[in-house]
Amino acid sequence: MDIDSYENGVPSWVDLGTADLPAARAFYTGLFGWDIQQGPPETGGYSIAHLRGRAVAGLGPQQNPGPPVWASYVNVDDADKTAALVKENGGTLFMDPFDVMDVGRMAFFADTVGAVIGMWQPKEHKGAGIVNEPGAFSWNELITDDLDKPKAFYAAVFGWRGESYGPTDQPGGYTEFKLGDRSIAGMMLKNANMPAEMPNNWGVYFTVDGTDEAVEQVTKLGGSVVAPPMDIEPGRLAVVADPTGAVFNILTPKAGLNG
Repeated sequence: MDIDSYENGVPSWVDLGTADLPAARAFYTGLFGWDIQQGPPETGGYSIAHLRGRAVAGLGPQQNPGPPVWASYVNVDDADKTAALVKENGGTLFMDPFDVMDVGRMAFFADTVGAVIGMWQPKEHKGAGIVNEPGAFSWNELITDDLDKPKAFYAAVFGWRGESYGPTDQPGGYTEFKLGDRSIAGMMLKNANMPAEMPNNWGVYFTVDGTDEAVEQVTKLGGSVVAPPMDIEPGRLAVVADPTGAVFNILTPKAGLNG
């Protein structure tokens, strides 16, 4: 589905921070068919991945000594006002919003359970030009040990309403964040199958046309399988990692759910 603009509070972009950009570019080109265009020198090595000529994701060098990671960004009308809301509601702003040349204004912050996410105020770069189709991101999901704190925080910062289904005091339930009547992100409690040392985090989903086949391709390209293909309510899911260790989800939606 082609997208030209995003409302305030809607996830609009994902990018990878990695220590090995050539390996990452080769992997994602092979897996998703991306055309990855290297940015000019002033971008510091940041590249934009395209499908059908439209931007779908970014790849750049790691900015910290932590592990490689896929980051999520939420579209905002005013980054400075949003940053103030983050601080007023118990979040941690890593730095004040700053301009990224003429393409946008951004900041990263940790929410009230320590999960890191970005905000993006668009200028020339509006966000992902394609979502919810093979090779594009389709969902952003918070894995957390507490549901109540993020519900209150994101309601105050982005106007999200958290609707929970199933148990809320133990793993097995699910929370959808909604903006109006639109589901725009998810949240679930950590479970016993997840590493105990895994921090609360925002994960990224990409749509694929055949999860099992995509998992085979992941391993052929040097990636690894974190959780093998499984059937869940929205479709068939697997959790995988690229050759640099960055974890992401791949999902083939059930008929009628894609887009």
